[in-house]
Amino acid sequence: MDFQPTEDQRDLRAGVRGLLEGRYGREALRAAVDAAAGTGTGTGTGAAVDRGLWRELGEAGFFALRLPESEGGVGLGLPEAVLVFEEAGRALVPGPLVATHLAAGVVPGAAAGTAVVTAFDLAGDLAGDLVAYLGEADAVLGAAVLPVGEPVRAADPLTPLHRVARPGGAEASASASRSASRSVSRSASVSAYVSEGALLTAALQVGSALRTVELAVRYAGEREQFGQPIGAFQAVKHTCAQMLVRAEVARTAVYAAAVTGDPGEAAAAKLLADGAAVRNARDCLQVHGGMGFTWEADVHLHLKRAWVRAEQWRTAAEAEELLAAELLDSAG
Repeated sequence: MDFQPTEDQRDLRAGVRGLLEGRYGREALRAAVDAAAGTGTGTGTGAAVDRGLWRELGEAGFFALRLPESEGGVGLGLPEAVLVFEEAGRALVPGPLVATHLAAGVVPGAAAGTAVVTAFDLAGDLAGDLVAYLGEADAVLGAAVLPVGEPVRAADPLTPLHRVARPGGAEASASASRSASRSVSRSASVSAYVSEGALLTAALQVGSALRTVELAVRYAGEREQFGQPIGAFQAVKHTCAQMLVRAEVARTAVYAAAVTGDPGEAAAAKLLADGAAVRNARDCLQVHGGMGFTWEADVHLHLKRAWVRAEQWRTAAEAEELLAAELLDSAG
């Protein structure tokens, strides 16, 4: 049995990579970061979601990829979707890609990319629920009305966050309380999408993990120390090799879960992909040395985005609980 991507799947991946390289290359990424983060101060007001790019992704079938052709979609499946999302993760495309993709066929305009749809996909706390891109969204998946939220400082400059207060808080306004009462039902409204959302987010993480391998290897070949590239030193070689192994293991798990559609395998894939994205970004930063800590390096963007994605749709703790429950069920 051949588990390699088909020619059509390879062409799909190459087409998406070409689109993103031409439309959202490094210059566009850095311009978006500077606009959104206020050149590193975190006080900028630039929009994180490029509406023009969003529409182009819609026209290319990014969001309608799994909609049936009878409904105006492309008619493909999860295996093709994870290939596409892997490329988006590699390019660090900002925005609620997963939520908008899941909303295709449910929220008007989502499939075409004319609407930005977010979701209650982040872990909350006692103060309320964090929602990414709420200020730029046209709808929230599973919510009848767009809730009101308070902006909070985010680690990733291209993932703006809002906190939607839960009802009963002493400082909550009447409007915030009404909005929060709607948000409490998020578990019921989003639960049907959690497994697929986790898998697509894992694909984004895999793309980022693979990209940081490329960045580390390239820098190791360019940066010289003691008269030779630092990539010639055994410690750097081992670090880059470990990064590649992590990324490829996670990618294999994501591809397998996309084929089976099993929630447990999707949870395992998310667990592996989160670890690969975060650890690879840290190792890539280490390979870059002092340069990796500077604002103009791209490494920190991958690390910050990986941190955020690790909290989306299914956290490590939630994935571990699901896998443990499956093991207990099988043992019983």
